[in-house]
Amino acid sequence: MSGTDATDKSAADLEGVLRKFLQTRRPILDAAVEALSASIRNRGKILVFGNGGSAAEAQHFAAELVNGLSRPGGPPLPAIALTTDTSCLTAIGNDRGFDCLFSRQIEALGKPGDVALALTTSGTSPNVIEALRTARAAGLLTVVLSGENGEAVAPLADVLLDVPSCSTPCIQEAHLFLLHRLAWHLEDAASRS
Repeated sequence: MSGTDATDKSAADLEGVLRKFLQTRRPILDAAVEALSASIRNRGKILVFGNGGSAAEAQHFAAELVNGLSRPGGPPLPAIALTTDTSCLTAIGNDRGFDCLFSRQIEALGKPGDVALALTTSGTSPNVIEALRTARAAGLLTVVLSGENGEAVAPLADVLLDVPSCSTPCIQEAHLFLLHRLAWHLEDAASRS
């Protein structure tokens, strides 16, 4: 298969996955928008996290909310990527273990009414699962973006946006699409407040 053929197949796969997601899970996406908007209206913040490519997407999403995705003159929205403080990450990883990487930060920064937004392609990362448990215990709303194998995180998610795919690249591309949709809707809601 040539590079162009592979790109066309990848694009077609993503298009099919997004179409299926929007046909079957649009009400859940709407629920996520409402939950995130309600938190922000009530002076809550979004704590977003994930590993690897999902860590990069977490940072991207937080930056879009704080800086503005499509309304640069609009109000900044409160979001923190728990993947960016290298001193904190390495101290927690070294002293407490990698499984506590995000949960410890949620203990320090989260409060009831905030949102813990987890990104996980596999749905099985121990540090993501531990963070969701901690968030639940602390009274945070939990929103999870996963792939179709999200059974381990599903019981810990108040809102589960599970992309119907097992392909990591496709899941990550779909997550970026969904994060941009969430950011756009949150900006829209903030501009009308």
